[in-house]
Amino acid sequence: MVDVIPDRMKAVICHGPENYSLEEIAVPRPGPGEILVKVEAVGICASDLKCYHGAAKFWGDENRPAWAETEVVPGHEFVGTVVQLDDQARNKRGVEVGDRVTAEQIVPCWKCRYCVRGEYWMCGPHDMHGFKRRNPGAMAEYMIYSTDALVHKISKDLPPAHAAFVEPLSCSLHAVERGGIKFEDTVVIAGAGPIGLGMIAGAKAKNPLRVIALDVAPNKLELAKKCGADLALNIAEVDVVQAIKDLTDGYGADVYIEGTGHPSAVPQGLNLLRKLGTYVEYSVFGSDVTVDWSIISDDKELNVLGAHLGPYCWPAAIKLLESGILPMDEICTHQLPLAEFQAGLDLVSDGTKSIKVSLIP
Repeated sequence: MVDVIPDRMKAVICHGPENYSLEEIAVPRPGPGEILVKVEAVGICASDLKCYHGAAKFWGDENRPAWAETEVVPGHEFVGTVVQLDDQARNKRGVEVGDRVTAEQIVPCWKCRYCVRGEYWMCGPHDMHGFKRRNPGAMAEYMIYSTDALVHKISKDLPPAHAAFVEPLSCSLHAVERGGIKFEDTVVIAGAGPIGLGMIAGAKAKNPLRVIALDVAPNKLELAKKCGADLALNIAEVDVVQAIKDLTDGYGADVYIEGTGHPSAVPQGLNLLRKLGTYVEYSVFGSDVTVDWSIISDDKELNVLGAHLGPYCWPAAIKLLESGILPMDEICTHQLPLAEFQAGLDLVSDGTKSIKVSLIP
């Protein structure tokens, strides 16, 4: 039985920094090749929070133009059920009404230099669900997957909030891939939040010598162990630079992956890495970070790599979620109705009472 699609729906609308509201708007109608999806769950990301609070990364400053747009439905971590599509979409995507689907957060243009080279996650226009008017996000009852979207099917057996975790998990796995982890490596993951926990699981799957998790929250450190960390260190209680040097005959870690978004985690990583080590930066920072670049060059000749989104990692992330290996009930701590979106943002902002917060439209 096909659900009757209403004319109106509830949606969160971004009118600018700290100016989000729950409103009633028209249900979008799919055009040729597009898919209408009934949203089951949408995660609240740390970048959603930074956008909400007006970070220059999103809204610009004297050094950069604004990237985010107003009058947009936020939300780029989502899963839903196909409720309407045409033959063009059906043949291109291989999906049917009733399938559970997710889509990658970026909607590539498929025309720029990056897209035609297969580097779609660096697409020039960089249109993303939940930040641009052209592709509204999932903090709504329904959303459109456009003809350019990258669509993936995912098991209906997963609870909605768990299935929506595929987006941050794909990001985590991409950061791990960037680290080029080898069997004998000591790998350090900074941060045991949603992204960091996925990094820990991904790093463990590479089978290095050891995976070390860093955080300040005891509950997150315990969860890090369940995700595969061999050792979990509280940076408020332990001199982690010295501790890691002690574990590595004085050399330092081989790979450091930063997933906290806190400025102090950057020099921490540079200091605990060995010479010729690899630093992977994943976080979105709310402000500029200053470090001693001579550590990178003259002192250690480090490999410093950025990581963005989760290109080519979505199938692996879906497989990992469907395997049941991750303690998802403990990772997905809060599921709130759409009307309580502000409480969800506040939970993520607090950082001490939750791991992953999702909205259930």
